[in-house]
Amino acid sequence: MALDEPKDTDNVYEVEGFKYIVDKDFMEKVEPIKVDFMDIGFKLTSSVDFGSGCKSCSSCS
Repeated sequence: MALDEPKDTDNVYEVEGFKYIVDKDFMEKVEPIKVDFMDIGFKLTSSVDFGSGCKSCSSCS
């Protein structure tokens, strides 16, 4: 999640006063997306299982 300006390849959603900009191709792969505001920031959930973290190197556990 990052600050961005909308492009032609994005959809813009306004929910409860917040604007969310999501790339159209990305949205097709991960929909539905749920964004929850928490005391320490935002929590994103989607239909994609990202697993428990990095698996590309042996230094991660």
